[in-house]
Amino acid sequence: MSTRAPAAARAVKALSVAAIAVAVLAAPVTASAQGSAAQRTGFSGMAEKLVPSVVNIAAEKKVESRGEGSLRDFFEERFGGEGGGRSMPAPRSLGSGFVIGESGYIVTNHHVVAKADTVNVRFSDGRELEAEVVGQDRKTDLALLKVDADRALPAVEWGDSEAAQIGDWVLAIGNPFGLGGSVTAGIVSGRGRDLNAGPYDNFIQTDAAINRGNSGGPLFNAEGEVIGVNTAIFSPNGGSVGVGFAVPASMAQRVVAELREGGRVKRAWLGVRIQKVTPELASALGMAEARGALVASVADGSPAQRAGVQPRDVIVRFNGEPVPEMRMLPRMVAQMPVGEEVTVTVVRDGEQQQLRTDLARLSDDKVAKFTGQREPAQPEKPQRVTVSGLALAPLTDATRREFDLGEPGTGAVVIGVEGDSPAAAADVRPGDVVVEVNQRETESPAAVRDALRTAREQGDEVATLLVVRRGDYRWIAVPFE
Repeated sequence: MSTRAPAAARAVKALSVAAIAVAVLAAPVTASAQGSAAQRTGFSGMAEKLVPSVVNIAAEKKVESRGEGSLRDFFEERFGGEGGGRSMPAPRSLGSGFVIGESGYIVTNHHVVAKADTVNVRFSDGRELEAEVVGQDRKTDLALLKVDADRALPAVEWGDSEAAQIGDWVLAIGNPFGLGGSVTAGIVSGRGRDLNAGPYDNFIQTDAAINRGNSGGPLFNAEGEVIGVNTAIFSPNGGSVGVGFAVPASMAQRVVAELREGGRVKRAWLGVRIQKVTPELASALGMAEARGALVASVADGSPAQRAGVQPRDVIVRFNGEPVPEMRMLPRMVAQMPVGEEVTVTVVRDGEQQQLRTDLARLSDDKVAKFTGQREPAQPEKPQRVTVSGLALAPLTDATRREFDLGEPGTGAVVIGVEGDSPAAAADVRPGDVVVEVNQRETESPAAVRDALRTAREQGDEVATLLVVRRGDYRWIAVPFE
């Protein structure tokens, strides 16, 4: 008995230790499970609510067969295939969208559905419906679709994109690579980004993963409201590198409302071509700081012309609001109602002037007919000259052909720029046509030479050249050595 008793005691002691160990190990597991459940409420609840409002979009364009030796051969030759009379698949664009009304309105990108013959929308529950394209706006890359559903659709709400701050949490939901209902999280990385994609660029930047197929999908804030429409990414390899861009809701909401009302967007038009005010140009124009939008030319018959706006004016305020930089002005004008009377404050010869005019409606026809400058009679042809690092020649049939100068008019063609000259540093290029120097018309190379010499002799530190480059007018500040 004496030998069995100690053995039993040792067994009980071992079991007790094991029980304590199990209890100690069990406690962290239970706490971890509870922590995971608590953490899941961060995005899982919001995602579960929002995913049904986000759709996959497939846009297809029909391909007309041209028989053997045409498109089929082209594709088989480059992408493989055995021929045999197989039909070609229609080109397909995959994207995303989101429901904004229970009656079936869906927002997406213009480039997702552009030129499509059929557009199909797939919901998270597997339903697929054909959609009608209500309207598109190429300038902001937005489109509005409409589906006829047999029941109310789960819709999302617009949020205040202007209130979004850098560092705020955001959620992107979409259809990357055809994987519907994909959810990614990130933060607002930047605001007011200009990608040179259009005249109204004002993108929200985010590091939430956005890939091909996310186009047209929503960017949500932490309250589950749409603050942007995912539109573009910066990527060296086609995949997400954490630099994505969304059209802000403040812009998208207005555009979508107009598309819903009339199928197109009506924008106001001022009728000026503008450029950035650099510090060099600001100095040459008698301004204390670089701000506003420098007028390169004014369209004939435009509201700006009626108001008395002139080339070389700098627009510093529009309808009472400051214009801090050039790219802000097109958005400010576009947001105004057509026909609205506005004030335009310009700096001219160092003094501010306030002008008034009624805004007209922007149309492609008006943009196409933009001429801006007068076209004086053709002068006699002077000889080529070199001045301030510029080699200049007259406008002749030969120089027009050489530099593809299609427009009539006068001026001096830049045929060469010394590589280490101030003109080269200021970005004067061969093919530019100099039409003014310091507001003095220059109808020939000799006139440019004389105007530059006069400015230098007067003690000017900078000369402002008005040049025509590929049909556009722009001011260039060239410092004297």
